[in-house]
Amino acid sequence: MDTDFRVDFPTLGDLIDAWITRHCKQPDGPLRGKPFRLSDWQFWVAANRWRIRDNARFVPPSEVTVDNPMVLNQAFTYRQTLTAAPQKTGKGPCTASFVAAEACGPVVFDGWAKDGDVYRCSDNGCPCGWTYRYNKGEPKGRRHPSPLIQMTANSEDQVENMYRPLKAMILLGPLKNMLKVREGFIRIIQPNADESVADLDLDRIDIVTSSARSRLGNPITDAEQDEAGLYTKTNGMINVADTQRRGAAGMGGRTHAWTNAWDPTEGSYAQRVYESGSQDIFIFYRNPDLEQSLRGKDGTPFSFQRKADRRRILKWVYAGSPWVDLDSIEAEASEMMKTDPAQAERFFGNRLVQGAGAWLPDGLWQAAYAGA
Repeated sequence: MDTDFRVDFPTLGDLIDAWITRHCKQPDGPLRGKPFRLSDWQFWVAANRWRIRDNARFVPPSEVTVDNPMVLNQAFTYRQTLTAAPQKTGKGPCTASFVAAEACGPVVFDGWAKDGDVYRCSDNGCPCGWTYRYNKGEPKGRRHPSPLIQMTANSEDQVENMYRPLKAMILLGPLKNMLKVREGFIRIIQPNADESVADLDLDRIDIVTSSARSRLGNPITDAEQDEAGLYTKTNGMINVADTQRRGAAGMGGRTHAWTNAWDPTEGSYAQRVYESGSQDIFIFYRNPDLEQSLRGKDGTPFSFQRKADRRRILKWVYAGSPWVDLDSIEAEASEMMKTDPAQAERFFGNRLVQGAGAWLPDGLWQAAYAGA
């Protein structure tokens, strides 16, 4: 594993990674139906997404009252995450697997493990028989008692990038025992649900787009915001994302943005998150212009116009996505460079390039985000 991805902090990531491998199936391609396994960079995002504070407070379920509530988002180090990666790196299926975990996996902090502690699917509404043996001192996880999840994008086509693989993961494996695909939403089946509420669809996964906002403003436990680099003030999606963030805060939930590199002249939601500087936001973004190995002898960034430079950039930004054929990506990038070089650099080179194709003033991003 890349040394930059060393996990030396408490996290539910190991438990959830193993849970995903057991419960989520490859949604398409030649490995369809096989266990879905997080790659190195995807696991790094998971480890930080579910990173537990060293001093996280734990309230046993038996002691939860109105005046002594269950600790939800405050158990985690980060209240938001932003993942910026080029096309075809697997953001959609990764998001789908994380949504599955948020819906019926062990995503709520459940105290610190003692010798012999075990997570059992049979205790959490899943009949698959899987167990996970904790290491002593490892954070434990449990299902969320009332998950309300929104999968968000600017359009129906965009939201399908994560909704379609989620539906496949459900139908191809044991998730179908806990998640039911319905018309326009996914119903979450809680273990031992009271018959009086079992059919009310209180726990669910919904789609929110610029044209389908009926559930916007509802309290939620999780929002996955796809292509957040396209959320602007003009199309109203910044307001959508802000509303979701407030709705999540009220429920002890969190929000997570996913995107390609954005146009830095548009003031997108992804850009706002990236530039916020908040210490409780985790950002995964391999910016090639901050990577010293992708610079010439004179210190200037490699040129995406030059094939040899472009190949080195592609190899670096696509590291950890072994399913990507760089020859295929190179062909697409080369073709797009003829008509829209700025978009080619954003989509495939993971670079923050203005829509007109001109670079920002040399050194601006490097100076602003050195060490980010």
